[in-house]
Amino acid sequence: MARIPLCAECLLPPEPLHADYACVSCRTPFVNRFPLDDQGRCSLCRNGLRGFDAVYCFGSYEGLLREWIHLYKYSRIKPLARPLERLLAAAVPGEEKFDAIVPVPLHWLRRWHRGFNQSEILARSLGRQMGVPLVFALRRTRSTQAQAGLSNTARRQNVAQAFRSRSRHSVAGKRVLLVDDVMTTGSTAAACARTLKQAGAARVTLVTVARVDRPLAAAPRMSSQSSAGDVSDAE
Repeated sequence: MARIPLCAECLLPPEPLHADYACVSCRTPFVNRFPLDDQGRCSLCRNGLRGFDAVYCFGSYEGLLREWIHLYKYSRIKPLARPLERLLAAAVPGEEKFDAIVPVPLHWLRRWHRGFNQSEILARSLGRQMGVPLVFALRRTRSTQAQAGLSNTARRQNVAQAFRSRSRHSVAGKRVLLVDDVMTTGSTAAACARTLKQAGAARVTLVTVARVDRPLAAAPRMSSQSSAGDVSDAE
């Protein structure tokens, strides 16, 4: 495999995600407070459309961080695994406690083409750092269409029933940390989280290196009578 040299700029550390307003559960960033309720939750979270209980991400999927992930994931620049692992670990608050770390699985065909599951490698390193066991609690039962270019609804339908629990006892009663490299709309992670909850997981938290969404704006609610569905959020 040919070596791809990295310039000095590519070796600079990426900037962490910052938003003045964000959902307390899914951490979706907003440019104002209007999409959030009194508890700080966005409409998707307060309407129960998220499968997971909380999300932590290091930064936005753009610029240098996006380049790092692309070089690692598609060009197989393996030395970038180490800094990405450090960024992932930095995204998890020190006070959080977990009983199991679960990587988002790839379908066997995609794993065969890529040669590895980047989420599994990140999860394994994170588990060693945190002293939490890695549990392969999920399997992907079917190959799905690429999510890029699909609407939010189509993304949810695309991954519906795509995951199965390997064992109903592997995560029962446990606080699970679900690991992936990038969160786009959250549809894949939500499908995984629902499967883990069905297997008895007490709580599912998602952590990724990066997330795609940018801060969103919403108009003020016109009255206190407005329903929770009046404000539109990106998934």
